[in-house]
Amino acid sequence: MKLKPILRWSFRAVLVALILSILVGFVAYWMSTNDCDSKTGAPTHPMKAIRYCEYGSPDDVLKIAHVEKPVPNDNQILVRVRAVSLRFFDGGMLRGGVGRLLFGLRKPKNTCPGSDFSGTVEAVGRNVTEFKPGDEVMGVRAGALSEYICVRRSGAMVSKPGNVTFEQAASIPTALVSLQGLRDTGRVKAGQKVLINGASGGVGTFAVQIAKAFGAEVTGVCSTKNLDLVRSLGADLVIDYTKEDYTKSDQRYDVIYDLVNNHSFAERRRVLKPGGICVLAGIGGSGMHEETLSRVIGVLTTSVRSKFADEKFVTFGVDFSNKDLGILRDLAESGKMIPAVTKIYPLTETAAAYKYLETGHVQGKIAITVD
Repeated sequence: MKLKPILRWSFRAVLVALILSILVGFVAYWMSTNDCDSKTGAPTHPMKAIRYCEYGSPDDVLKIAHVEKPVPNDNQILVRVRAVSLRFFDGGMLRGGVGRLLFGLRKPKNTCPGSDFSGTVEAVGRNVTEFKPGDEVMGVRAGALSEYICVRRSGAMVSKPGNVTFEQAASIPTALVSLQGLRDTGRVKAGQKVLINGASGGVGTFAVQIAKAFGAEVTGVCSTKNLDLVRSLGADLVIDYTKEDYTKSDQRYDVIYDLVNNHSFAERRRVLKPGGICVLAGIGGSGMHEETLSRVIGVLTTSVRSKFADEKFVTFGVDFSNKDLGILRDLAESGKMIPAVTKIYPLTETAAAYKYLETGHVQGKIAITVD
């Protein structure tokens, strides 16, 4: 068989595949919808919930709606939500962007935002024995920014620590990122030197305290205005990144827990001890910024390059484990981990909370009260 016919048919096959891909993407885009346009009439048992039917800015798309109060089935728990804490990715979900691939191409599939909550059990299904009405709880459930939610019996929810507020409790599930990144990926042990880059943010404030609870010697990196906060959380040393570059010091670390990814592979490797681990836990702040793309690429390239080095740069996924939520609850109850909630907004000011989140320089955690 001659080469020219093979090339011609190969080109045609690639062209057909490309056209089909475009058509499939186009159809998927226009079929992507949500329930905002469904005409269900006035709710019989109304409750307030935050909804966003389109992607866009917080002021434009976040609205308070009156929707039907959910009814738990035999294997669900009805929770009266008291507070919701925002995560770094919540701003990206609102805007769409590349998140459309996960959350809906044309419109968001889940029209109620928020996931980390605390509240009080209102009612339980007949098969639920773990909780009873009146129990104070915290957990993770998509669509939490509403007065009531139903949580599966097998869902991510545990009892709330008695010594923290509902706003603080709602922020605790964020610490799953800190706990699992330090314990499972970084394998932090007592006596090790651990550096937290981005120590004053929502995940970083928990990471400082959890690393200390593991017995590590902790160095926190943050800006000038956040030095006192990070010191108050128990950091042994705090570096002001506006005045000092930690990658140029003589100090060496067993683990770098990097929530910013603003240094090169070589720079971070230089300050790791032989065989050390850099946990790639974030790209700095919420929302899209001019440096976001380069930092995402940096995460990918450094993790590949480290495969050929003794020092490892590792990403990880988060497991919404009730066992780990229980560990975090116990740390909070013992006083070893205090949620650093620095701003609290009422439900009516949810858009303002999201706008603050999108600045990318949030100190500690943001909570929204649902009263």
